[in-house]
Amino acid sequence: MAQRTTTICCSAAALIASIALAPAKVGRGPIPFFPVRTVWSLALNNQLRQPPAYDATRGYFAIDGDRLVAYDLVSGTQQWIVPAALTSAPAAGGGSIFFMQGDSLTALNDGDGSGAWTTSIADKLAVAPAWHAGWLVLASAAGSIIAIRSSDGEVIWRRDIGSPAHASPTIAADRVYVPLDNARVVALNVEDGQLVWERRLGGQPNEILAVDDQLFVGAADNFLYCLKSSDGIVDWRWRTGADVRGLPAVDEQRVYFASLDNVLRALNRSNGVQQWIQMLRLRPTAGPVQAGATVVVGGLQPPLRGFNSKDGAPAGEIAATGELAAPPHLLIDPERDQPLLLIVTREIGKGVAVTLVARSNEPSVAPFTALPNALTTLPALQEAPTAR
Repeated sequence: MAQRTTTICCSAAALIASIALAPAKVGRGPIPFFPVRTVWSLALNNQLRQPPAYDATRGYFAIDGDRLVAYDLVSGTQQWIVPAALTSAPAAGGGSIFFMQGDSLTALNDGDGSGAWTTSIADKLAVAPAWHAGWLVLASAAGSIIAIRSSDGEVIWRRDIGSPAHASPTIAADRVYVPLDNARVVALNVEDGQLVWERRLGGQPNEILAVDDQLFVGAADNFLYCLKSSDGIVDWRWRTGADVRGLPAVDEQRVYFASLDNVLRALNRSNGVQQWIQMLRLRPTAGPVQAGATVVVGGLQPPLRGFNSKDGAPAGEIAATGELAAPPHLLIDPERDQPLLLIVTREIGKGVAVTLVARSNEPSVAPFTALPNALTTLPALQEAPTAR
C-alpha cells in the first residue's frame, strides 16, 4: 500500500483564526486568548487510528499504515516515525510513550521512538492508560486495575474492582481515582492498590479532575459533582439539563463545564453557585479548556468559541475545515509562558490536520520554514527488552 505524505504550511488553510468579537481588557493576571493567529498548520494526510497523546513538548499520532509519528508541538516539526500497530490509545510521560500492541504493553523513548521495554499484558484495556510521576495505570475491560512502574514495565499490583472503567483513571498525589461503568468512583492507594473509599453517583462518571482536595466529575445523571478527595463525600453538585460532557476546567475561583443541553456553565469552585451561563450553537464533544483568561469549547463541527472566564462574555471564534477529531489541547509556550491551543480536525478523504494557534499580538513562537515531507520513510523499530 502506498504511504501518504505530510505537508505543513503557515497559512490558515486548514484553520483560520477569526478576529475577536469582544476581547476583554488586559490587566493583572491571565490575559485573554483572543484575538488569535495560526502559528503552523500540519496536514498528516492520514486518518488517526487512536486518539493522540501529548507530553509537555510533543504530540504523538497513530496514523494509517500502523505507524506512530511524533511532532514537536511548538514548531510543528516531525521528530520521528516508527512502525507501531496500536491496539489501545497511547499515554505519554516521564520520557516515554506507552501503548498496547496485541498482548504486549510497549514503551518507546520519546526522544527518538526507539524501544524502551515491553511486558506481557493479556488483558484488553477498557480505556486509555494513565501516567503520572512514574506510575502507569491500566484499566482492563474485565474490571481490573493494573499499576506498572513506568521506568521498566514491572507490574507492581493488580486489583479487581468489579466493573470496567468508564473513562481513564486519574493519578494524583498518593491516589488513583477510577470512574466505573456501574456509576461508582473508587479511590485506590497508588502504592499498593488498597481501596481507600468508593462513592456511587447517579450515573456513569466521566474522567475525574483532581485539584487540591477537590475532585470534579460530570456524570450521566445530569449532574456535575464536587467530591472531597479525602473520603469521596459529595461536597456539592449542580444539576444540568443533560449529561455533562468530558473533563471540566478549573481556575482558582471557578469550575467550567459543558453539557449536552448545549450549555457552558461556570460555577463557584468552593460552593457550586452558578457564576454565568452561555448557550452553545452545537453540542459539545468534550469539556472546555482554559487558555489564559478565556474558556474555549468546541462542538463536533467548527467553529470553536471562546468566552471570558470572569463573566462569560463572548471573546472570539476559531473556524476550521472539517470536524474535530480530538479535544483541543492546551500547552504552554516555554519561551514566553503563554498559552497555545492545538486543534486536530479531520475531513473524509483528506485525513487529519493539526493546527497550533496563539494570541495574535504575541511575537512569533518560532520562525516558519518549509518542512520536508517526512512520512515516506520508516526507520526500523529497535527490539525492546522484555520486562520481567
